[in-house]
Amino acid sequence: MATQVKDVMGKVAIAARMDASFADLVDIMRRFKVGAVTVIDADRRPVGVVSEDDMLLRETDAGRRIFESRRKREEHRKAAGTTAGEIMTTPAITVTGATPVSDAARLMHRNRIKQLPVIDPATGRIIGSVHQGDLLRVFTRPATDIRDEIEETAERFGVDMAQLRVAVEEGVVTLRGRVPRRSQVRPFLHAVRGVDGVVEVEADLGFVVDDLLVPPPLL
Repeated sequence: MATQVKDVMGKVAIAARMDASFADLVDIMRRFKVGAVTVIDADRRPVGVVSEDDMLLRETDAGRRIFESRRKREEHRKAAGTTAGEIMTTPAITVTGATPVSDAARLMHRNRIKQLPVIDPATGRIIGSVHQGDLLRVFTRPATDIRDEIEETAERFGVDMAQLRVAVEEGVVTLRGRVPRRSQVRPFLHAVRGVDGVVEVEADLGFVVDDLLVPPPLL
């Protein structure tokens, strides 16, 4: 069975109430040496996250301007906030104890976050936290071994490795190049994602022949 979040998670739920002050948030981050704090409601359900970036907006905000984007308006709102509920980014991205470690690692990578609140699936309440370091300990397979298996996968799909550039760093595989047929792209990437030790695949793949192109009907 694949390793699950419950096998690596911390049992301490690093969280703050919505009315927690700016100073409270700073204290929690320093005490637990984390870069983000989950914000919970009165029932201990995650409703958002306050990150170091959110808090730094108070120091870098230069004031409101006319015709600014929605993102900028949101940044100004956070910069003016004094409580966790006012500063937080929503929604909170959560996992359960049964979430596969590989899925949790992909969530972190895609959302550029370093920790996730773990919730009870029945109640939605926070029961712990899982950090990037907890997950990466599971993905300890050497990059050379991952690359060797990707080469075996490519050979199985009839893909010429001479047409590919492959890089592996901390479980993230980057693929550049082309495969013989367009129909191979999706199944090949799916197979690479399934290689043991792969957290995520970032690909820019072309193809030689578009075998999915449907010719127009003859008139």
